[in-house]
Amino acid sequence: MFDDRTYENILEEMLDKYPDDIDTTEGSPVYNAVAGQAAENARFYTFLEAAYKQTFADSAEDEYLERRVAEFGINRKRAKKAIKKGVFTSESGSPFDISIGSRFFIDELHYIALERIELGAYRLECEIEGVVGNIPSGDMLPLDNITGLANAQLTDVLVAGEDEESDEALYERYVHSMNEPAFGGNISDYKEKINAMQGVGGVKVFPTWNGGGTVKCTIISADYSMPSAELINSIQTEIDPEGNQGKGIGLAPIGHTVTIAGVQKVMIDVLTTVTLEPGMTAPAIKPTIEQVLSDYLLILRKNWKDEEKITVRTAQIDARLLTLPGVIDISGTTINGIAANLELGQEEIPALGAVTVNG
Repeated sequence: MFDDRTYENILEEMLDKYPDDIDTTEGSPVYNAVAGQAAENARFYTFLEAAYKQTFADSAEDEYLERRVAEFGINRKRAKKAIKKGVFTSESGSPFDISIGSRFFIDELHYIALERIELGAYRLECEIEGVVGNIPSGDMLPLDNITGLANAQLTDVLVAGEDEESDEALYERYVHSMNEPAFGGNISDYKEKINAMQGVGGVKVFPTWNGGGTVKCTIISADYSMPSAELINSIQTEIDPEGNQGKGIGLAPIGHTVTIAGVQKVMIDVLTTVTLEPGMTAPAIKPTIEQVLSDYLLILRKNWKDEEKITVRTAQIDARLLTLPGVIDISGTTINGIAANLELGQEEIPALGAVTVNG
């Protein structure tokens, strides 16, 4: 808006106001008198331009975007700590109970025991916020000596940790809310409420899925995997508690019987034949190929909530593998034993299974 309010333009305008018989050349008393003020004016317009942009949601950033969208009841999702399952056994191999508050160490992260699930199994919370807490699995070490404990395992993600919502994601939710207003239990209302909950990465809403008054909401975890039973149950309780469904006790309107479900994982086995540059071998490049395939399927899972159905495409696999250093050509790619695209169901997501690389 103020692109023309540069130092040079402002200075020229100020000097043009003097009569022609007054010396305004660089170094003259008049020039020196107004040059400093021109610089301050240009600086002011720079700040004014920045402030002007922060008044609109499509150009606002950070706290200014938060304040803008909060006027419409939309708040940034804050970083959350991951909650994972811990399994503990004694020297005899039997389940072993630990004390609430016990702390454990794995992959430079600390986890603390919050709650007992069953004998020898506990909910453990990462002490660091964010998705980093979702990653570790395997053997843990106790920070303090626990007499009788022989083995501590960190296993399933119960509630996925989340990084703080980005400006882009927050603005996307704002635009969706404006374009598809949420009201009284319509589809947008369910999406808005469920997407704002911890551990949820996306949701699909199926109205009247089992007759009038029934609603099915299928969720994907915040780490774009199958959600745990614990997460599904917690969302069910918030939306429409079992045993009191349709009564309006949760967030769902009176008369809506809501079922919360989780996406189902479909394993994707890939076989492909690669032509490699001299010195390269199929076993050596296989880990890189597996990573590329994992990244591709992750992109599909992230888009699940916006797609009617996910399609895993052989052409996309070939195109990605052809960009790898040392790969000359790709042929014979199959998905789950078939040389064709694989279309998944509305509530299914792909996960990488076995990868076979022939060279």
